[in-house]
Amino acid sequence: MGSIKENLERVRERIARAAARAGRGPEEVLLVAVSKTVPPERIREAIAAGARTLGENRVQEAKEKIQALGRSGVSWHLVGHLQSNKVKDAIALFDLIHSLDRLSLAEELDRRGRASGKRVEVLVQVNAADEPSKGGFRADELRQALEALAGRAGLWVRGLMAIPPEPKTPEDSRPCFKAMRTLLEQARGWGITGLDLDALSMGMSGDFEVAIEEGATIVRVGTAIFGPRPA
Repeated sequence: MGSIKENLERVRERIARAAARAGRGPEEVLLVAVSKTVPPERIREAIAAGARTLGENRVQEAKEKIQALGRSGVSWHLVGHLQSNKVKDAIALFDLIHSLDRLSLAEELDRRGRASGKRVEVLVQVNAADEPSKGGFRADELRQALEALAGRAGLWVRGLMAIPPEPKTPEDSRPCFKAMRTLLEQARGWGITGLDLDALSMGMSGDFEVAIEEGATIVRVGTAIFGPRPA
């Protein structure tokens, strides 16, 4: 691994090449630099190198980092599981929550959003491979879920998110990514008003290029930027 600046430049180059292979421009893909477990001084290096969107898994960890680093010129995304008792803090901290994975959480986000006078921007998490260990709506539950989420004053559904099974090679994730792109296209065709289904968050350090080739508009990259995390 090189420096954080070098790593970030390489990731951007890989994003641009993957986008070109799909006939897309690199500006169509948002890079979220996933900084979970990364200390603030290393995150500061990434910001200095041009990282503008940071992703965190835990609300309390993110709160401490945002207090240390500030919000000027940087947006913060929650990419991990959100507990209902952390919703109030999450709404105050994050610009986008990637992990709306159950209707009870939607109810709490909507309630807290309305109370704070804002629409909470979220992505709906899909359990694309129907893995018992992962949260999210099954593909066959998505239409009913989106109908339940549509038009809520405290929620703004921006699109879908998925985490495929751990791949041995990047190509292992392609069927899941392809299925997610198809599902998003189907959801757009359902004609549910009160939603904006523009975003598709999928792909991490091991497979983000394949995700981009299959239509990802947001990729969540940590290790390729910050290096391996402690075990």
